[in-house]
Amino acid sequence: MSLVYPDMQLSEVVEEYPSLLPVIHRFGIYLGLGNEPVEAICRKLNLDTDFFLTMINTFLNEDYFPEKKMQGFHISLIIDYLTKTNHYYQRHQLPNIELHLRRFISMSDPDNHSLVLIGKFFDSFKDGLVKRIQKDEKEWFPYCLALSARQTKEPILPLAVDGADESEDAIEALLTDLRHIMIKHLTGEYDENLCCAVIFSLITLSRDIKQHNRIRYRILQTMVAGMERNGS
Repeated sequence: MSLVYPDMQLSEVVEEYPSLLPVIHRFGIYLGLGNEPVEAICRKLNLDTDFFLTMINTFLNEDYFPEKKMQGFHISLIIDYLTKTNHYYQRHQLPNIELHLRRFISMSDPDNHSLVLIGKFFDSFKDGLVKRIQKDEKEWFPYCLALSARQTKEPILPLAVDGADESEDAIEALLTDLRHIMIKHLTGEYDENLCCAVIFSLITLSRDIKQHNRIRYRILQTMVAGMERNGS
């Protein structure tokens, strides 16, 4: 997949890759893009063009992940992006999936026992993600910003409840299990349209969270560890 550059029309990029819509929304960019290039839109909204392009190219390209460059951005930019991503999950993605999943379960065969398991897995996933978001907002992100501003020396164990690295992420694992159960073990009669809507939403969220976690673990956590070692 090719990269997005400053002189490219953002409207054409979004038409080719509509999965970018929720990502550009995190930067306050919405439809009605006209023919303006990326650089002009960023300048108008007082956005860091280089950071914006790095984030959307990271989202679009599995193989594009310039760690050194990303660690060179100010930590407040990283945290602001991750915060807005968390808000997107909590305010849009989770309610959307839950709405379709509850309708899917209620309109399917009541004797379909696999639906009970699907509902339980979703509840576990939702509970885990919401708790992580709350921890981010109350502990992890404030600690990162305070450390960056040299306002605290008190050590905490960032992300300790979430696993040591992205390969052990519990949230990703629950979401993967939920998707696998629906695809491999769903039985009985069910509404096919609602089933497809739920699965597509789960796949979209899974990809988004995977990219989100790369930034959490390999960028933010690495930046914070470096500041802790240097006594910042």
